Order: sequence, then structure tokens, then C-alpha cells
Amino acid sequence: MPEPIYHPWGTVTPEFWATPDAGTAPPPSGLTPAVLRAGLVKVAGIAGDGHLGDAAALAARIDQDATVEFGELDLLTIQVREVRGYLAALAGDHSSGLSWYLHAAQLRVTVQGPGHPDVEAATRRAYSLWRAVPPEPDRQRLGAALLTVATDIHGADSPLVRHIRGRLYDCAVPLPSSAVASASSSARVGGT
Repeated sequence: MPEPIYHPWGTVTPEFWATPDAGTAPPPSGLTPAVLRAGLVKVAGIAGDGHLGDAAALAARIDQDATVEFGELDLLTIQVREVRGYLAALAGDHSSGLSWYLHAAQLRVTVQGPGHPDVEAATRRAYSLWRAVPPEPDRQRLGAALLTVATDIHGADSPLVRHIRGRLYDCAVPLPSSAVASASSSARVGGT
């Protein structure tokens, strides 16, 4: 039996597929970019007060509203999803946080293109979050996901991907401290 796939938007219910009656449109949500930004400021305040669960719940609600109002491929929606990743990371859920960051990077490349500086910055944020993951079994799996997305976005030979690949290799094959000292002294001896 295949393992279920969980998407960041949750489970699609039958109500999702229901079509509204002809001539009836949902009332406007009133979500403007200014209202959205004010909501994110409120999220930051709640998180700053130490109520990460409440901040995450409000960010999830803002994400739903932004997706309905602006669509998934809008930069405002993408920013909300990056906030959700940041909140998950603050709460210690590195796996969810990195998943949100990688999801946002993939959306950004769709909207802005692979050469856009914001796309590279989004990938670097994901990399920075991955580096903060404590050494645990999940770290290698999360690093592999990061490498896959970064390679898809930037190409296998990009400097960023080569750097990520090198860090993954360093984590997978840690050198004993005596080997590091020996290698550095050999480098000095060979370099003189």
C-alpha cells in the first residue's frame, strides 16, 4: 500500500469540488495587501510574545484568505507561506519549516524565474534553516530534499548547489578531529 501524500494545503474535501450556484459569488473578503501586511505584523507580535501556536494559527488563516483572494502564485501568498515556515522553525518543527521554505522557493521560481535574486534568497533561507537543524536522523533526509529543490531551481553546477552538496557530504562523512588537525598541518607543510 503506498504511503499517503500530504500537501501543504491539507486534505481536499468534497466541498472543494462543489461549484457555486450560477450568479452567486462569494462576498469579497476585504483582504487587501495592506490588510494582509497588518495581519502579518500581528502574527509577529503574537510570536514575539511567545505564543507560537496562536501565531501559527493566525498565519494559517491569513494563508487561506490570501490564497483565495490572490491565488497561490502571488508574491503576497508566498510571503505568508515563508512566515509559516519561519514560525514552524521557531517552534522547533524543522521538517515543516523547511518544507514551507522549499515550497515557497518553488513558487517563487514559478513566478519570478530562476535567475531572480529573490529566488536565490529564498533558497539560501531554506539552506540556513537546514543548517540550524540539530544533528538527528531527519537532517540527512531534509538535506536531500533541499538539494533536490535547489538543483531543480538553480542547476546541478550552480555555486549554491555545489555548496549545499559539500555541506551534505561533510555531514554524512564527518572527519574525526585528529584527521582535521592532520589535514590542516599537512596543508601548511605542503603549502610552504
